[in-house]
Amino acid sequence: MANSKSLIAYFSRKGNNYVGGSIVNLPIGNTEVIAKKIQELTGSDMFQIETVKSYPEDYTETTNVAQEEKRQNARPELTATVDDMDSYDVIYIGYPNWWGTMPMAVFTFLEAYDFSGKTIIPYCTHEGSGMGSSERDIKKLCPNAKVLSGLAIIGGSVSRADKDVANWLKNLI
Repeated sequence: MANSKSLIAYFSRKGNNYVGGSIVNLPIGNTEVIAKKIQELTGSDMFQIETVKSYPEDYTETTNVAQEEKRQNARPELTATVDDMDSYDVIYIGYPNWWGTMPMAVFTFLEAYDFSGKTIIPYCTHEGSGMGSSERDIKKLCPNAKVLSGLAIIGGSVSRADKDVANWLKNLI
């Protein structure tokens, strides 16, 4: 993968979040913090997955919207697309674990491109639920891609995750 062109595509939510049993206001979302750590180590390009319709500022309201999106198998509209997805061989896909899997916006993103022959490397932030079913879901959405084992990081520990991220990346090669 050393000579491969790579992209870090991530969905992250700053602001009102649940961390370590409390609601806190995050200036940068946990998943974005990890995306930046991966970028520092890999030199990958970055793409933030954002929805046209913003999620509520209130954490509990956001979880309710996210649960309803999952129940409806919704595909929220995204604000932008990757200009030249064909040029990437490796895609790091990052997201918070919402209701046991990725936010539905990440489903929208993965369905928008042909990942045949590409390597997808997932990572997520969570508060105790790990990767959930997200790796399995990615494999279903991208059956012709190689999906590597993901990294799950507890949201409240992202600032201290440098070694975990570095070791995970080293073990992927």
